[in-house]
Amino acid sequence: MDSRGLAQVPDQFDAFEQFVREVTTTEGRLATTAIIVVVTLLVGFVAVPLLARATSRLSRQEILPGGIIDAVDLVNSYIPTTIAVLTARLLQTVVLVAASVALLVTWGEVDLAVTLVVILVGSLPSAGQVLLTFVILLVGYMGADTLSDTVRDLGDESDQLTEHQTEIMVRFGNIAILLVVVSGLLTLWGLDLSGLLVGAGVLGIVLGLAARQTLGSIFAGIVLMVSQPFTVGDWVELGDNEGTVTHITVMYTEIREFDGKLVAIPNDIVSEQPIRNMSHQNILRLHTEVGIDYDSDPEYAEQVALEAVESVEEVIDGPPPETTTKSFGDSAIVLELLYWIETPNPRTARRATESVIYAVKHRFEEEGIGMPFPQRRLGDHPEPVPGMADGGTDDDGDGVR
Repeated sequence: MDSRGLAQVPDQFDAFEQFVREVTTTEGRLATTAIIVVVTLLVGFVAVPLLARATSRLSRQEILPGGIIDAVDLVNSYIPTTIAVLTARLLQTVVLVAASVALLVTWGEVDLAVTLVVILVGSLPSAGQVLLTFVILLVGYMGADTLSDTVRDLGDESDQLTEHQTEIMVRFGNIAILLVVVSGLLTLWGLDLSGLLVGAGVLGIVLGLAARQTLGSIFAGIVLMVSQPFTVGDWVELGDNEGTVTHITVMYTEIREFDGKLVAIPNDIVSEQPIRNMSHQNILRLHTEVGIDYDSDPEYAEQVALEAVESVEEVIDGPPPETTTKSFGDSAIVLELLYWIETPNPRTARRATESVIYAVKHRFEEEGIGMPFPQRRLGDHPEPVPGMADGGTDDDGDGVR
């Protein structure tokens, strides 16, 4: 309402007061008060709810298209009541305010009524800002929740997105929505963003210098989650540490070593060293060395060893196992056995290696192929007498020169 409208408010109240003055008796004012109260109850608590329900039902059935109805239902699911109920409560509030003003004028409090109306009209812009603030917060909350559900559903349907990649996408999406909501609220309430941006930039520089190692781990963790060199449950070697990945965060990676120790490695250290993932391809090649004596035929020994490896249950047929003569050892010819296993993990690899060793040893014993082992002979050796290396004697024959 503009200034001319506000100037007309006292005149309108004077006209109403002139009507009230005609009812000079207390009984007349009480009768007017009763009428105002009855009308307020009928309009505010009977007509308004009925009108709100009828309008909502008519809008759903005849006026609003299906898309808008779905949007209204979505909003209703995020607030403790419904839009129709909120509208009814707003109209009831207007009716009660109007009744309060009418009662003040009825009992001669015109100045107080004018002051109340001026205050209420003057507060309408702030009320609009409060309402818009509520709408922005509600839209931001709905957007974050919808984004989270959409990304997680996409991660469940896609084999390319892991749980950690989905989680980091949700986190970054929520941060982006939060920044948009905060900037919108600051703009709505007329706050200058330039000073905040300058302060945030200076604070960012200070924090970056103070926590560069932590930030390095965070960025390295983000890169690991996006590039996905390993996932939870993989059997990996990270530098000097070997075990199964149990947890991945933006700060560190946890692996459980074979002796049960849980090791947390900062992600910046993980990214700076070679990563060996034995589970990535779902198959793994193992190798075992065995020595045969020099009197055995290496070609025949390779054939026997290959048959023994192929008989092991844990060894798969494709790719097929191989044997090769590797080198001459100190006391044996060294053969290398190469074979593949599925779904590699430390227990399966250990069991396959053990079965191969048992099978090869058993077949070599059946075929008479020797498997020598290093031997050393320990004993005392007489040292030669100095000057008698040529086997001569001394001059007088007593063995001493």
